[in-house]
Amino acid sequence: MNARETVLNRIRRATADLPATRTAIPRSYLRHAPTVAPGDREGAVALLVERLEEYGADVRRTDGPGLPAAVARALEPVRSTVVPDGLPEEWLTGWDGEVRRDAPPLPHTELSATEAVVTTCAVAIAESGTLVLDGSPGQGRRAPTLLPDLHVCVVRAEQVVSAMPEAISHLDPRRPLTWISGPSATADIEMIRVRGVHGPRRLTVLIAS
Repeated sequence: MNARETVLNRIRRATADLPATRTAIPRSYLRHAPTVAPGDREGAVALLVERLEEYGADVRRTDGPGLPAAVARALEPVRSTVVPDGLPEEWLTGWDGEVRRDAPPLPHTELSATEAVVTTCAVAIAESGTLVLDGSPGQGRRAPTLLPDLHVCVVRAEQVVSAMPEAISHLDPRRPLTWISGPSATADIEMIRVRGVHGPRRLTVLIAS
């Protein structure tokens, strides 16, 4: 008898006196964050800002016409950025640094030497402070979002949902999904937090209304 069979036999013995049929446990799952009313877009955006800032992200609000200037301010500390295919060119008109387009795909050595990346996202989840990228135009492949030190992500206000169940209906599980909750960070056994281990050390989120 292997370990698996041993464990299963113990479970069978422990549950042998339970009735064969049991009443199903009723479940009522919230499809939205408990603190945000359904359809409250501004409430969802406010919660997303709160969560992202808790994670250490730099969050800025802007409107559509002000987006190029907001992108330029977000990129002020750096001199080079990679952009995926499909990112609107006008977003970078206010910035005079070097733009490296990931089409055709740049080698990892060049991505690592680039200081920032600018992308859009597929959806943003307020309750968990998560940005989801699916590789669509403006989001690109995964490598450019992991190797540069700064990730500037543009989120449209209408892309913000309050909770995970709402987000799932916006996503295609066949696409390569990247889930980002704040800057990349980890902690060792002494709980010393280190940023930038598995991805960008800095995350700037521009929420455009």
